[in-house]
Amino acid sequence: MIEIKNLTKTFNDGEVLAVDNISFSVKTGEIACLIGTSGCGKTTTLKMINRLVEPTSGDIEVLGKNFQESDPFLWRRNIGYVVQKSGLLPHMTIGENINLLSRILKKPKKIIRDRTRELLDLVGMNPDEFIDRYPAELSGGQQQRVGIARALVEDPKTLLMDEPFGALDPITKSSLHEEFLDLNKKLGKTILMVTHDMDEAKHLGDLLILMDKGRIIQEGTQEQLTNNPENQFVEEFFEKNN
Repeated sequence: MIEIKNLTKTFNDGEVLAVDNISFSVKTGEIACLIGTSGCGKTTTLKMINRLVEPTSGDIEVLGKNFQESDPFLWRRNIGYVVQKSGLLPHMTIGENINLLSRILKKPKKIIRDRTRELLDLVGMNPDEFIDRYPAELSGGQQQRVGIARALVEDPKTLLMDEPFGALDPITKSSLHEEFLDLNKKLGKTILMVTHDMDEAKHLGDLLILMDKGRIIQEGTQEQLTNNPENQFVEEFFEKNN
């Protein structure tokens, strides 16, 4: 479970208010999508949860642990993070990209090798065919699969995803959406995803969290936000993005 309470982030000595006193929770096993206008604070929120950006004020709890109870590196170790275009290191093989964290943690070589092959199988990529290739040799969809595998290497219970499918063509994206949903049925991860794609949010999200100017305007299911908008902004946002 992810629990966010009164989270605020300012920049430039308080002159820029990026995230304004937001609170929400994502239940265990749920996929929640942060949606909203460009620059509304979605990615900053995600980065605060992963301790890439420290909050100005407020509380973050993941799996019942408060973010102030551990240093950022240990905190991030327990949270998978997937970014747009996969963020793979081009000079490393696919296997090396996937197991980088395990190697940093100095896990036994056999455990690392077996886990890497297991994850490639899990995301539908034959280990014998792909483990020694380099990112430039893969399609965009394959690179994104590897990015997801890398985020799962230490079996985190929570995944944060920042526009993970945003750079893909519509056909590849649609295929990966179905694979992603099937994958999470098996794994039961708690997932918070930033997306600009409303079709993606509606298809993947159990919970939609609509932001504007750093604040949460409304949260709920697709049906709740579409059929019972709290104000004109929500109504117009869904009309424009329908």
